Amino acid sequence: MNRRPFAKAAALAACLLASAPTLADDGAEDARLDAAFDAYLKELFRREPATATALGDHSHDDRLDDVSPEARRSNLDFQKATLDRLGREIDPAKLTPAGRVDLDIFRRSLEASIWLRETFDPFREDPRVYGDYVTNSVYLLLTQSTLPKEINRRNALRRIQEAPRILEVARRTIGRAPRVKVETAIRQAEGAVAFYKNDLFLLAGDKPGEGDLAEAAAKLAGDLESYVEFLRSDVLPRSTEEWRIGREKFVKKLDYELDAGITADEVLAEAEAEARRVEAEMAAFARHLWAGYFPGEVVPPDDEAGRREMTRRVLARIGDDHGTAETLVDDARATVARIKDFIRDRKILALPEPDQCRIIEMPEFMRGNSVAYLNPAPPLDARGGSEYAISPPPADWTPERAESLLREYNRAMLQILTIHEAYPGHYVQLEYSNRCPSPIRKVLSSGTFAEGWAVYTEQMMLDQGFGEGDLPLRLQQLKFYLRAVVNAILDRKMHCDGMTDDEARELLVGRAFQTDGEATGKIIRAKQSSCQLSTYFVGRTAFVRLRRSIQREMGEGFDLARYHEAVLGEGTIPVKHLPRLVRARLGVGAE
Repeated sequence: MNRRPFAKAAALAACLLASAPTLADDGAEDARLDAAFDAYLKELFRREPATATALGDHSHDDRLDDVSPEARRSNLDFQKATLDRLGREIDPAKLTPAGRVDLDIFRRSLEASIWLRETFDPFREDPRVYGDYVTNSVYLLLTQSTLPKEINRRNALRRIQEAPRILEVARRTIGRAPRVKVETAIRQAEGAVAFYKNDLFLLAGDKPGEGDLAEAAAKLAGDLESYVEFLRSDVLPRSTEEWRIGREKFVKKLDYELDAGITADEVLAEAEAEARRVEAEMAAFARHLWAGYFPGEVVPPDDEAGRREMTRRVLARIGDDHGTAETLVDDARATVARIKDFIRDRKILALPEPDQCRIIEMPEFMRGNSVAYLNPAPPLDARGGSEYAISPPPADWTPERAESLLREYNRAMLQILTIHEAYPGHYVQLEYSNRCPSPIRKVLSSGTFAEGWAVYTEQMMLDQGFGEGDLPLRLQQLKFYLRAVVNAILDRKMHCDGMTDDEARELLVGRAFQTDGEATGKIIRAKQSSCQLSTYFVGRTAFVRLRRSIQREMGEGFDLARYHEAVLGEGTIPVKHLPRLVRARLGVGAE
């Protein structure tokens, strides 16, 4: 594989760190930067209470955002003014090297936010956006906030009472949105109705329909039922099939999303080459397994079509071993203890204590974008809970579609999923991130780092002996990784190159060995989330190359746990900064 793009990213980061001589190394300018960021957050949280709650600041938990067009324009002006002040008031030459990283992160975050707000209008084009205000803002109070229960209940009540105002803005604002986003918004709004009729009371410790939340919840549930009908009868008929953002916007958005110093064309070239390599590796493992699954049957021809047929049939046999819709969450829970024991025994890294990760069934109002997610403890309320949520097949799915999903997330795949989402993937990494002393790095996290680390851990764990060399488990890990690689290809080709649903399905099912159910969900997700799907591959590649480089240089002195803890100790930062910062922590020479 061509290494030039990722090596170029590391070089760019090194130039950034060394671009100005340090005239004042006493930390005074770093403190000024932190103070500027603190002032920015205080005003941001006043303007966006839901954002404050999500990040763990509880100063405005009793309010919801003003999402009117006038308020949104004012928020954009605030972002622009902050960026302007940052350029005038902070001198990069006086910052420490770590401070210059923080300044770059803060500045890039503002630039990205401004560009996104000026380029896209989700309040008109994406009805899903209103769900965060109406439901998630209340859910987080009852599941993550460490404030006393009675305060969280009181704040939840006030937000429930304010939520109809958000729905009124939605009715006045939503324009001709892409059909795929409207359909997801309808499903999520239906889940919100169920939340306010049932789940809310379970979280609050009340019987459904009883207690001080009951009256406001019943009113909001009725308003949401009316809103669902509005989406169905008014918005859906005028929705469009125009979900592609186009090459020009994709290239710019991808640059902000990745912040890795590489171009969209370089990402695509890297991903296509890596997909070919992983396919060949999968075929080698499938060949070893063939006779066990198909005794006496001749292996398919050794050409491209034959190797894919062989791999697909072996994977299908592995998929036979799966749970049910009712046991899927419990099956995931059953993998946790063994994975954590392995991490400790093999000294992969120090696990966070106490363990705050709960494994739950995904709430209905959160479903529609992925099968699983990790909702971490917020950085500003780090003792709040973390949730590893898994979505069983929805009740309205056909038996065939539900079976397809369960075969995809078979018992072997659930182990890889738990490694990715929880141990030592997202949950562990984000617990480390919450301990980072830099407020900027704690709050302004990089999705490329987070997803890249999670994908990196999948192979790393098996390489260190998890599963004791079980070949079906290894083949499932490679399949899961091939999914990450193909994500980047799908992302680019659907939004820039006119890839059709049929072509996407052929890529996902025919080449990446996904089931029809998984492929259907991924196509929907790609239409709704441009550029995010590329973060997995780009981030993982950066981690693999950094590990390889440092391990080679340190030789016998390389310690895996120490390396991992050095990587995670810098916060969830853009991967372009990792080589210099990790080398400094480990005391190895610069690249």
